This record gives sequence, structure tokens and C-alpha cells, in this order.
Amino acid sequence: MADHVLETRFWLPRPRAAVFAFFADPHHLERVSPPRARLRWLVPPPALGAGAVLDFRLSILGVPTRWRMFVREWDPPYRFVDAQVHGPFARWEHRHRFLEGPEDDRPTVRAGTWVEDRVTYRRGVAARNDYAVFRKHFRREMHTAMVTNLARIGLLTERVRPRLTALGITLPAV
Repeated sequence: MADHVLETRFWLPRPRAAVFAFFADPHHLERVSPPRARLRWLVPPPALGAGAVLDFRLSILGVPTRWRMFVREWDPPYRFVDAQVHGPFARWEHRHRFLEGPEDDRPTVRAGTWVEDRVTYRRGVAARNDYAVFRKHFRREMHTAMVTNLARIGLLTERVRPRLTALGITLPAV
């Protein structure tokens, strides 16, 4: 079975060190996951770093599953990579990159951080849903939930609302 790649990229008006620290705290995974995923820790999560192992349960497309992942690469505040050890996929590797820079090329734009995610996965026996359904779920529900929750906790500002609206993402009033 072939590997599939899903990529997302968004900009946050915060310094790279602060954005990295937010994503490096495993407790924030609950905050950026959609409520329907119902993420629950099976054991208290350790601090992230190379070799850290996280055990949790969540729902994917309504199907509850256990997931064990470990942090394979750790390079603060630039990037980290987590990989599935046990879960619904034959392969799951999630690369997180944090790039400092302005939102666009205008000289008056303040600096911030680009967050890039690249998920490489291969469906397994437990992932019976077809690729198009999963891709739609990941892109729409997971990304929308993450952006919505980042806005809710103050990491996104009203300034990015028009750009997200153009992408079909509606943020709640804060």
C-alpha cells in the first residue's frame, strides 16, 4: 500500500520560541484537537523530548482507537517529529516545523512564525476508510479545530480572520 502525504501551513503572530513551546506541551494536544476526537490520555503524558512516548485514546471518523507515539527527532525551537508506534495506521509520521518570518512580503508586517505540518501515513488494517474520506476529515475537521482552538486561547488574532474565512474556516467570536 502506498504512502500518502498531508501538509498544512499557517502563520501565527508570535515568536518562534513561544509557538514551539506551545506545541511542545503535550497537554495542548487536547486543546487543539476537535471535540469529536475525544482525546484521552491513557497515562499522564511526559514532557516532550527525543524518545518521549505518549499513550492516548481518540476517535477517528467516530471509531475509538488507542494510539502510542514517540518523539523520534527533537530540535527546539525549530522542529520535532513524532511517529506512531501502535495505532490505526501502518505508518504515521508527523513532522512539525517552525519558521520565523513575516506573514507576507510587505515591509510593515510584523514578524511571526509559520507552522508547517507534514503527515506521511499509510493506511493499515484498522484504517478501513478510503483515502478521500480521511483526507477530507484531516484537512477540514482537524485543521479547522486546531485553528479555531488556537484563536480561542489567543494565539491567533482577529487580523487573520479574513484570510481564514477565504479558506472556508469560520472562527467563533472571541
